[in-house]
This record gives sequence, C-alpha cells and structure tokens, in this order.
Amino acid sequence: MTFMFADCVLDPERRELTRAGGPVAIGPQVFDLLLYLVENRGRVVSKDDLLDAVWQGRIVSESTLASHINAVRRAIGDSGQEQRLVRTVARKGFRFVGNVNGSGRLPDGPAEPVKAEPDMLVLPDKPSIAVLPFLNLSGDAGQDYFADGVVEDIILALSRMRWLFVIARNSSFRYRGRTGDVKQVGRDLGVRYLLEGSVRRSAGRVRITGQLIDAGSGVHLWAERFESTLDDIFELQDQVAECVVGAIAPQIERAEIERARRKPPRSLDAHDHHLRGVACVQRGTRDALDEALLSFRRAIELDPDYAAAHGMAAWCHFWRKVNGWMTDGRHDVAEGIRLARRAVELGRNDAVALTRAGHVLGHLDGDLDGAVDLLDRALLLDPNLASAWFLSGFLKVWRGEAEDALERFARAMRLSPLDPEIYRMQAGTAAAHYLAGRFEAALSWAEKSSREMPSFLLVAAVIAACHAQAGRTEEARQAMRRLRELDPALRLSGLRDWLPIQRPEDLSLFAEGLRRAGLPE
Repeated sequence: MTFMFADCVLDPERRELTRAGGPVAIGPQVFDLLLYLVENRGRVVSKDDLLDAVWQGRIVSESTLASHINAVRRAIGDSGQEQRLVRTVARKGFRFVGNVNGSGRLPDGPAEPVKAEPDMLVLPDKPSIAVLPFLNLSGDAGQDYFADGVVEDIILALSRMRWLFVIARNSSFRYRGRTGDVKQVGRDLGVRYLLEGSVRRSAGRVRITGQLIDAGSGVHLWAERFESTLDDIFELQDQVAECVVGAIAPQIERAEIERARRKPPRSLDAHDHHLRGVACVQRGTRDALDEALLSFRRAIELDPDYAAAHGMAAWCHFWRKVNGWMTDGRHDVAEGIRLARRAVELGRNDAVALTRAGHVLGHLDGDLDGAVDLLDRALLLDPNLASAWFLSGFLKVWRGEAEDALERFARAMRLSPLDPEIYRMQAGTAAAHYLAGRFEAALSWAEKSSREMPSFLLVAAVIAACHAQAGRTEEARQAMRRLRELDPALRLSGLRDWLPIQRPEDLSLFAEGLRRAGLPE
C-alpha cells in the first residue's frame, strides 16, 4: 500500500517518497520515522515509541530526535512553525495530522529530485531564547569579564522560568565577536528570540544596552538602556539582570500571545490555548474572563498535566467571586479550590502555577498562611516573576502586613512597569495604604487603577471609603453609586466573605469607610 497526503506519495515497499511529482532523497531512519508516524496517525506517538520503532530501543539524544523530526518535516514540505502535517504535542510526543489516502499510485517516468534543505533545529514547544555575548565597547579587552558576568546572570535568571527554553551559555557564547544575520543565528541555535546588547564602562560609570529580537523576522521587540555608577560591580550585575529579565519576560509573553492569535483554530495546541487565556485575563472584563476560562479548559483537555493552565483556570473562578460576577457561587468556589489544589500538585516547581493557585487558595479556601508559603516558594523559583510579587502583596495586605505588601507591589511595578495587569498592582497599593490609615495616598492609587480598569470592584470600594473617611460626603455618595452598579448585592455583612481580611481592626476600618459612604448593612 502507498500513502498519499498533501502533494506527497510514500511507498513503503519501494522505500520511496515523492513530492510534487519528484523523488525526495532522505535517509533510512528519516524514512522509517515518517512511515511510523503515518501508519500510527490515529494517535500521539511518544519518544519511547519512536526509539523502539526507529532506533530499536537504543537511547539517542533529544537533539538527534529533534533533527530527525525536522528532517521529516522538510522532506514533506512542513515546518516546525506551521506543523500542517506533523504536530508536536507538548510533553507527549508527535502525531501525523495530514489527511491520508491509502491507495496512492507512484507517478510513472523519471523526475528531477527535490533538493533537500540544510539541517535546521526544530523550535521547542515553548518560547525559546538565546542570550548572545554582549559587546564590550569600553576599548579595554580586560573588561570582557564584566560583560560576560552580566550575560551569565541574565541567562541564569531566565533559566528559572519553566515556561521558557533558554540556550546554555556554552552554545550562545560561540557567537562572541561574530556578526551575522540574526535569522541565521536563530536557525543555528533553534530559538525564536535573541537577546543581544553592549556594555560600555568609563570614568566610574557603566552603560548597558539590550535588544530583544524576533529571530524569525528580525524585528526588534524591545530595547532599553541602563546607566549606573560602579560602586559595587556585583550588585550592579544583579540589578541589570533583574531589570532586563523583568522587562523582556512580558515582551516575550506578548509576542507569543500574538503568535497564538495568528494561528488557525484547528492548529492550536495546549500552550496556544493557555496563551490566549492569559491575554483574556489581562483584559480583565467579564466577557474576557469567560473566554479565558474556556481557553484554559481547552488547554487542560489537550494536556491534563498542564499545571499553569490549572492555576490560571482556578484564578478565573477566584476573579468571578472577588469582582461580583458569580452566577453559581458554590460551584465557582468549589471548582476554584479543586483546580488550585491540582495546580499545586502538578506544579511544585512551576512558579506561575504556584502563584495563581496559592493566591486562589488564600481567598477561596481561607488559608492565608499556606498561600503566602506557596507564593514565597514561587519567588524562590523565579525571583523576577512580577505576578508573584503583586499577588503575594495582596495576601500580605489581608494579613495586616501593609508595609511589606507595599514593598512587594513596588517591586512588581519596577520589574514590569508596562505590565498589562498594572491596574492590579495599583489596586493592591491602594488597599495597603487604606488599611495603614493613609486615605489620600490610597485614593490616588485607586483612581489610577480605576482609569485602567473601571470595573474593578475592590477599587470602587476603596474610592468610596477614602472619600467618606476624608469627609467628602458628595464624592463618597457618587462613588458608592458606582460601587452598587458594579455589585448590587454587596453588603457590609458580607465583607468577611468577600475579602479574607484577617485582623478585626482592618475589617472594621474598611467597614467604617463603606458604612459612611452609604453601603447597606
């Protein structure tokens, strides 16, 4: 039997592959790999399946397997980006997804061979980046160590992000002193993004520049310059690494979200659905949240062990509750807790999963201390994760630790000053100032957040309470009307159920402001 798909014909008996009417020269293992994928197209085949079928159980490296999969794709006119015929299923294996006719006939007569493309690494299943050696512009070769130290710190910090594939130092440093086409460098290293930069030291000061590049298109996604004195070189290296990583991580996430948006729905994998859900969560509206939950559920269906998707789905149920959007309160709370616990179980070393799940458990399950422990673990895993800093800040607010909370919100905003969720950081800062008795500062931050996200229920409550505490009766009444529009069912008697405020004096202070503003008992 021969197999026909796309413009290809695969003949197992002749061990021949033709494409567009011409024979394609491929190696025997590549042929066996393609044949196995086509014959088993009804299921996902694992790496172990391929090792048994093609390599007779011998152990081969990940790069060898990846290069053979890529060779299969090239031979049949596919690519790692398109995945029209051979699809990578995250953490599971591969599946042939092309439409196959099993009664094909080879064309008669000779034909010109199809030229094989040079070997190229297949892109990983998650965002991938290489940090190239920074140029030393100081005019002193003896300063190379400083530029290298900055790059090594950046690589180390990026490597802590489990959602990101980072090329090791020894591979990326092969490009020291070499200039060339960034697209070719990306192909050589098998990454979607490149970070390059320069270091200039002069008269006790240092200037460091960095540029994030999409290696596929050559487009610059982000660029920044950092300047400082050289009082403490090692501390400066740490600061630069933190700033660079904090800035480029959201840029990579945005680029990945945009890439997922451009993909046709039928080709989306679990990671793509997760990214689409994240984009919806960042928008923060009720409709966007419903859409986000559907995306995370789809990601979990495709990959039941996807810890971060469980954590984000749980967080959607939390946000329904805290923003007054529940239609079935008992279900939302129970489902949020279930998903959060599953996220913790699956993602003990996944900072994103622990961050969202821990925050959910603090709110929905009432375990603030346990939630803080989970977010502290997330920060140990990834000290540059802005969401872990600001969500742990909220937990600190509700535990009555306003000053610690303010430091965490400030750290989050410093790490990601253009973050799509900046309004949450501003809201947390407002709540911390309010419970510390600084009503004018609280009002200022709450109004900033409200401009970004007018439907944020907590922010509307803080604005009303601040005006009431300051004796601005009319402004308080107007703010209360807005609060009642957002959630007509909110009552003073329900504050403890709405927010997990731990200290009685903090709960009393918030209730006092809302009572003065006109919230019913």
